[in-house]
Amino acid sequence: MPLTRINAVNAISGTIPAAHVDNTTVANITALPSAVETGALTLISTHTASDDASVSITSGIDSTYDSYVFKFIDIHPETDNSSFQFQCSTDSGSTYGVTVTTTYFRAQHNESDSNTSLTYLTTDDLAQSTSFITISEDVGADNDQAVSGTLQLFQPSSTTFVKHFINNFSGNQFNNFSFNEFMAGYFNDTNDIDAIRFKFASGNMNGTIKMYGVS
Repeated sequence: MPLTRINAVNAISGTIPAAHVDNTTVANITALPSAVETGALTLISTHTASDDASVSITSGIDSTYDSYVFKFIDIHPETDNSSFQFQCSTDSGSTYGVTVTTTYFRAQHNESDSNTSLTYLTTDDLAQSTSFITISEDVGADNDQAVSGTLQLFQPSSTTFVKHFINNFSGNQFNNFSFNEFMAGYFNDTNDIDAIRFKFASGNMNGTIKMYGVS
């Protein structure tokens, strides 16, 4: 019998519908069961650079989470026109130089509205290299110039698969271009990654880096 007809019959007969019970239907959900994953970010650590050569995170990257997200807030170089970079370690930070292959492209637009471009950057991609990986290039050192963005590293503790990562950055270049950069790649190593280091290609750095686990 259609629901509207049941309600009409109940109204005529004076029958009281069954009591409302939470979480018995989708419409009545008041809390998710503990087994349902919500995709929440759990803050693991915060690292603040103040004229430091680099920021190294040597704890908290383990099998607790399948994915780790790094948030970069106003990362600022002391040296003008420098590239922000990172590399990982499989020996708790004793060495940084895991073999990596990457891809890199960027959209940009200058303040004078005279130049726009969407470009693949062959100078910033890597092929089976152990060098530091460029996250954001040509960052300016002026007080109003910095970069912010996100890097996500997938299954760093896997001993079966290579380790994929992807990032997106926004910032202000040394020549007053607004840019949006996209970079992705994989560490071609089945050893577990347990540490990560961030630095500029030249000069010291300032800014905040937050590391989250994705549950």
